[in-house]
Amino acid sequence: MSGATDGGRVTITSIARAAGVSVPTVSRVVNGRADVSPETRKRVEDLLREHGYRRRPSTRPSGAGLIDLVFNDLDSPWAVEIIRGVEDVAHGAGVGTVVSAVHHRQASARAWLLEVRARASDGVILVTSDIEPPLHEELRKLDVPTVVVDPAGVPTLDVPTVGATNWSGGMSATSHLLELGHRRIGFITGPKRLLCSRARLDGHRAALESAGVAFDESLVRDGDFYHESGFLGAMSLLSMPEPPTAIFASSDQMALGVYEAVRQRGLHVPAEISVVGFDDLPEARWASPPLTTVRQPLAEMGLHAARVLLRMIQGENIVSPRVELATALSLRESTAPPAR
Repeated sequence: MSGATDGGRVTITSIARAAGVSVPTVSRVVNGRADVSPETRKRVEDLLREHGYRRRPSTRPSGAGLIDLVFNDLDSPWAVEIIRGVEDVAHGAGVGTVVSAVHHRQASARAWLLEVRARASDGVILVTSDIEPPLHEELRKLDVPTVVVDPAGVPTLDVPTVGATNWSGGMSATSHLLELGHRRIGFITGPKRLLCSRARLDGHRAALESAGVAFDESLVRDGDFYHESGFLGAMSLLSMPEPPTAIFASSDQMALGVYEAVRQRGLHVPAEISVVGFDDLPEARWASPPLTTVRQPLAEMGLHAARVLLRMIQGENIVSPRVELATALSLRESTAPPAR
């Protein structure tokens, strides 16, 4: 069966493909687990023998010893929150964690894949990864259990994903501003290539439509989740002949950039303009005034991803491959009814 090799190398993935079963099922057979039907076990074992499959050598007696956690960048506080969640689980399980960043460069991603192969990592967690499809195939060939956190788009890797309810978060933030009486609400987006950014904007639009308020494209500015884009977007919005009475920035860092733009224009939050963010990073409650924002359960997302990955490493079949954890609006002092 030629279908049981990937580029001449026999892997659990290629055996699973040839046998018509899942990768965790083959892993359970390889590890001597009992929860496999006799017929399936025989079919898989026959293929393993036929193609001379050999388990990857390991110096560890059982379980996971090392997992990789990779980001596009590490210069955002939300990355720290996700790391904290992953580390809580990994430390409790006695598993080491290697944290790295690929910096949006495919050369960096390729080098990282080589390092994963060299150190024989037991599993991988990718966070908002922009790894291109050609490198996805290389990741598959490593035959390493993988979980994606906050996928950049529709996942092309057939692996479990962990995200947040970005659409409902966007809707709840805008609904709050509408309930206060705001009708001209500025919106600063995240990178449009990211699924979470598009979902937050869609939730914002849905709230407006639900309230019978027309969506106004002129009140939208492009951002990248970082402070400067929030500052520039707010300066542009506040320079309009009829500026918005509230601004919803789709990240806390951009919301803090909005604060600076408001300050430089000689205005005050929330007396003259209300501001809402998204993430609920630790600094949100220490801002002046404390920032109303949508809490994204970042640490919990990392925690859940790590738990799922460890279960996969043990050969468990994941029943719910796509999980979205709930967002919630954290009301503080940066929002109030419009002054005019």
